[in-house]
Amino acid sequence: MIKIKSWFNAARLRTLPLSVSGVIVGTSLANFYGYNDSTIFFLAILTTIGFQITSNFANDYGDGVKGTDNEDRIGPKRALQSGLLSRKELKSGIIVSIIVSFLLVIALVYSAFEMDNLLNPVLFIILGVASIWAAIRYTVGSSAYGYKGLGDIFVFLFFGLLSVLGSMFLFTKHFEPLAILPAITFGLLSTAVLNLNNLRDNESDKKSKKYTMVVKMGFARGKMYHYSLLIVAFVCMVLFVGFNYTHWKNVIVLTGFIPIFLHLKKVQKIKAPILLDPELKKIALTTFLIAVLFYIAFNNFL
Repeated sequence: MIKIKSWFNAARLRTLPLSVSGVIVGTSLANFYGYNDSTIFFLAILTTIGFQITSNFANDYGDGVKGTDNEDRIGPKRALQSGLLSRKELKSGIIVSIIVSFLLVIALVYSAFEMDNLLNPVLFIILGVASIWAAIRYTVGSSAYGYKGLGDIFVFLFFGLLSVLGSMFLFTKHFEPLAILPAITFGLLSTAVLNLNNLRDNESDKKSKKYTMVVKMGFARGKMYHYSLLIVAFVCMVLFVGFNYTHWKNVIVLTGFIPIFLHLKKVQKIKAPILLDPELKKIALTTFLIAVLFYIAFNNFL
């Protein structure tokens, strides 16, 4: 029973709502443009969860091995850091998670595409492999990109552009130009979650030589960067609603940004990084809420 709890701890189930937000939005866009397939949606959600759990296992392992997770860390204790799982056990968990994620990618691609045209299936398998690679290399290895200040770019690309536009393409088999706006919105919201995490861990990351964007630019500028991410995310969503307005319910999605602006007001007043910890859950769950509201606002099948 203790080991089961340890694996749940390492999987960080609280991160899953944020990870599936892009798929929900991509599916809603597909529905908005006249496409619907519950099997693709279900498999896309499972695949994304697989990627996230792989990332969480790898992040636990990478930061634990490098010593980044130590007594200076403000957030919840990690599985390797706490001794709940050994290096060998966690490495085995990563391998199993990679295999499961890859099998889910194959199932999703097979469900979404006709096999007589191999271009799209091969492309999405490559993107699936790239997603698994990105999940692992964030903290694992001597050239981990999360330690070089590149985490923000990868989160924006994979949680925003790829998650939203890729999910939509699985249904539609083509791109819609205006879909880039909500993709940018959710890429920026997801990046804001990472940035808030980095703001909280600024001091411990600095000591561990984990050169996040916040470590590079400093705490004060990191907060300004945080404001910019969330404000631009809101502007992009306003533009999408404006360009596609057909019914009053389309505006519902904008109400999800009320907690975002309340969050910004609170972050502005915070001086000590430790006080940012409760805000992490708020911004992550608010991003998921906005995704659900987007589904309600732009789903023609409701």
